[in-house]
Parts: sequence; C-alpha cells; structure tokens
Amino acid sequence: MARTARLILPHQVHHILLKGNNRQRIFLDDGDYLSFLGWLREASVRYDVFIHTYLLLESRVHLLVTPKDTTGLARMMQWVGRHYVPYFNRKYQRSGTLWEGRYKTSLIEAESCFLSSSCFIELLPVKQGLVRQPSDYRWSSYAHHTGIRQDPLIRDHKHYWDLGNTPFAREAAYNTLIMAPFSSDEANRIAKAFEQGWPMGTNTFLVELERRTARKFRMGKRGRPAQDRFS
Repeated sequence: MARTARLILPHQVHHILLKGNNRQRIFLDDGDYLSFLGWLREASVRYDVFIHTYLLLESRVHLLVTPKDTTGLARMMQWVGRHYVPYFNRKYQRSGTLWEGRYKTSLIEAESCFLSSSCFIELLPVKQGLVRQPSDYRWSSYAHHTGIRQDPLIRDHKHYWDLGNTPFAREAAYNTLIMAPFSSDEANRIAKAFEQGWPMGTNTFLVELERRTARKFRMGKRGRPAQDRFS
C-alpha cells in the first residue's frame, strides 16, 4: 500500500517528530547536539524554513517550523540527514539507518495552538524527569524564548511577538505561560497529535483543512474541541 503523502502547507506551522530507530540514542555527547543544530540552522536558511521551537532529546527531535513552500521542509530534513547520519556512523563506528522510518509532521493552527505546542515541547525534559526546571535543559529553545540567551537558529513566530511590545515583555509573558500547569486532557491531546502526525486546531480549522485537501481529520465525537489555554 502506498504511503500517504505528508500534508505540507506553505506559511503554516508544522510540528516535526524525528525518532531514533528502535528508540536508540541519536545524540551521545555535546558534539552531537551541536553538530545537528548547526546543520539544521544551515538547512533552514538554505530551504527557507523558519524554526520557531526545538527540543533535542537523546532519542528524538521535536521542531515547530514554518516552510515558505511545499518542498522546503522535506528538503531541509533530507539535507540534515545526509550530513548528520554519516557523521554519527563514522564517529561511533556503526552503519545502517539511524532514524525510525519517516519523520512525522502535524499541521498546527497557529492562532489556537502555537504557544501551547511550544510550551509543551520545552517542558518535556521536566515531564520526563531529566531536569527540575526547563532552564536546566540545554538543548531546547526555552532559553531563547525566556531571554536567557539569544539563539541564532530561532525565527520568532508572530504569536510570540504578540506577547509584548518589548523583548522583556515577551520573555516575561512566555515564562508565565510555560509555568502555568497543563491539564492532563490538554497534554494528552497535544502528545497524541504529535505522535500520530495529525493536524491540531479548532473544529473550524479542521473543517477548512478537510475542504482544501479532500482528507478526513476529525475523528470520533463531532464538535468543537476545547479551546487552547493560550488563545
């Protein structure tokens, strides 16, 4: 059976999930994280894909990105893989695939879900017990969004800019958002969408997406989902 083509829409936010094969580690030391981020930055510029949020864990990668066209996202990920996988295999004297199949993409309605998705991603190291505070985890965009340090990889999304009129106001507002507790229903909704590669947004957004693409995205009970707490 042919694989369903990824749904990529220009100028829309997408979540990317990239996993290590059989849950194997894809980053073993600081040099691995830095190399991956360096190639990701170069590829994002080369293929006109804005990186808004990122998290590198030992065996997976989360990204929130906006491509300018329908091909740039795939070309960016292919370019990173062509550089990082040979580097990793040479360094650790291994061969074969590093990734678990294709990376997954989820189309994100920015108005209702961008900020909550970004906060969810940057809180994962805390949720998984890796650190006590998101600021303690080095390999994410949290430090950029809260003013700890500027990250040249990040292109801030409009909804991040809308948090305040000055960098300090935006950083403080974002820090307030990320420290607010997630409900279990909200966290489960985001996690499920990311894992399954399903679009996420309001019912109006999903209906319009179905109309534009002739695909079905609404599953189970009909009706408007719970509003995002950051909208």
